[in-house]
Amino acid sequence: MKVELQNVLPEEIEKRSFEIIGQELGDIQLDPIEEPVIKRVIHTTADFEYLENLKFSKDAVLKGIEALKKGAVIVTDTQMVRAGINKSTLEELGGEAFCYMADADVAADAKAKGTTRATASIDKAAVLEKPVIFAIGNAPTALVRLYELIKEGRLKPELIIGVPVGFVNVVESKELIMELDVPYIVAKGRKGGSNVAAAICNAMLYQCKPRT
Repeated sequence: MKVELQNVLPEEIEKRSFEIIGQELGDIQLDPIEEPVIKRVIHTTADFEYLENLKFSKDAVLKGIEALKKGAVIVTDTQMVRAGINKSTLEELGGEAFCYMADADVAADAKAKGTTRATASIDKAAVLEKPVIFAIGNAPTALVRLYELIKEGRLKPELIIGVPVGFVNVVESKELIMELDVPYIVAKGRKGGSNVAAAICNAMLYQCKPRT
């Protein structure tokens, strides 16, 4: 079988990919603020089911962008999410990206309390004195702890990106977040992952840049 490849320069691949996504979406109308997030997640996953899976609280993307422009920090549950975030753009806005999962104090706290490191890392992030966006792509226990701290009035994040992937407590933890009166972007069901969390962060970061 003869395979014909498109002759596309490396710097044009992303542009061409988004053109293909636009073509396949056809006449589907998306919210103009949410559209860049949805398309970047589809670009990252090649999965058009995110058209239905991604759920946004009212003005969630807009609030996320506003928080980033104020210098919000992003706390992640995996180094993979942190690595995937465009940190140069984040730093230009006065923000940083943190992942506490490998910190010795987090490991010690989790062992002492009999919890997961993800739970302990949320406790560590809860004392940050900056606006915080949580980008959770792997650990449902991180979402559960966020839910608990918010219900207790001990934490008020600017935005929760809740997209852990898997089978155990994943669906349930996302449903908990959608019960809260805080801005959220959630991938309903089992799908998600660190790449999805990073893609959502980047889609908002790119919207912070002035258009040329």
